[in-house]
Amino acid sequence: MAAGTASDRAWLLRGGDVLVMDDAGTVARADVRVRGQRIVAVAPGLSREGDEVVVDATGCVILPGFVQTHIHLCQTLFRNLADDLSLLEWLKERIWPLEGAHDRESLRASAELGIAELLLGGTTAIVDMGTVHHTDAIFEALAEGGLRAVAGKCMMDAPDVPASLAETTAASLAESRRLAERWDGAEGGRIRYGYAPRFVLSCTDELMREVAKDAAERGLWVHTHSSENRTEVDIVRARSGGQGNVAHLAGLGLRGPKTVLAHCIHLDPEEVLELEAAGTRVSHCVSSNLKLGSGVANVPGLLAAGVHVSLGADGAPCNNRMCAFTEMRTAALVQKPVHGPTAMPAPEVLRLATRAGAEVLGLGDELGQVRPGFLADLQVLALDGLGDGPGGDYASRVVYAATRSAVRDVFVDGHRLVADRRLVRWDAREIAKRAAARLAEVRKRAGV
Repeated sequence: MAAGTASDRAWLLRGGDVLVMDDAGTVARADVRVRGQRIVAVAPGLSREGDEVVVDATGCVILPGFVQTHIHLCQTLFRNLADDLSLLEWLKERIWPLEGAHDRESLRASAELGIAELLLGGTTAIVDMGTVHHTDAIFEALAEGGLRAVAGKCMMDAPDVPASLAETTAASLAESRRLAERWDGAEGGRIRYGYAPRFVLSCTDELMREVAKDAAERGLWVHTHSSENRTEVDIVRARSGGQGNVAHLAGLGLRGPKTVLAHCIHLDPEEVLELEAAGTRVSHCVSSNLKLGSGVANVPGLLAAGVHVSLGADGAPCNNRMCAFTEMRTAALVQKPVHGPTAMPAPEVLRLATRAGAEVLGLGDELGQVRPGFLADLQVLALDGLGDGPGGDYASRVVYAATRSAVRDVFVDGHRLVADRRLVRWDAREIAKRAAARLAEVRKRAGV
């Protein structure tokens, strides 16, 4: 379906309890008016104007959409095919062979499956790392599906990567530059480009330096993995003369507010200081880290040190969900046995899932809050299930009790993409059917 026009972006969300997500933690019974891609009014008793469509939010909660800052849409097809493995075995034995077997059609099917899952779970924006080939297919799915994204082609030029994913430094950079020219700023700015070198072990230092230079010159993001697994960190230290992963990346120029490092579990104290000083962003992927046995990042310590942390589900094969509710609840609970029951309180975790993610996208002044002038990336939650209440403050109910089944309506850029728990632009059954057919082809090609 086409992306739509301004005429389908006139909405009045009436009668809900609005979680503004401001510094004061404001919750107000109010109506929310959307015109075009923006929220234009938040106030009680608003009257319908012109061609506005009224959405009855009585008894529901209106809050910003979730922002997940580390996702692999290219891997959604591979859910449940790489369980009970550690990171490097997970990559080498399962994920790299499967990614290398993608063709354009299977990658598009994987991206559609992931986008559908994310939207139905209240996620409205992501930072995505693709695979090496056919990356246009991911961007085409993002354009059609309506999700907000910073996304990029995975880059892998190290001499020991699998042949199906291997590329030269020059070819990797050239294709990334082409994609940036084509897609950065597409869909009215809803889609932005980010360089995505996979991680230190799959990339040469030459590539990393050129990525840092290119990204700085073009004003683009860099998205990579760092300090996820102890073996990975040990190998990096051996190759870099004893440097930790974050320190090594910083030395190559990969640092700063437009650099997003996924995981950051195993850090030296000096690396924490480096993250804070440079403003480098950390994406905490707690479920993936637990499932791969990688460890638990010291998020309370990072936040106390002033490091910018947000949340991401990672890829479907290492989670096996891309559910913001799962990530919030687990991120909160896993810290409490170590740091005490008051660590990671619900309002703070909800902030990480909304405002903090918006800041990673460079949109902290216009995304992640329900305020006039902000982008209309919103969700309406019906917290009326047997397990959602009835008491408690809304932050606690969303973080600790709610599940994706509470998501009733989702808006991105003013477009209604989920209505009454159903996708508006796509048929979920057709997406699932197409994904199953494409997966069978990929597994045959990969021999997995």
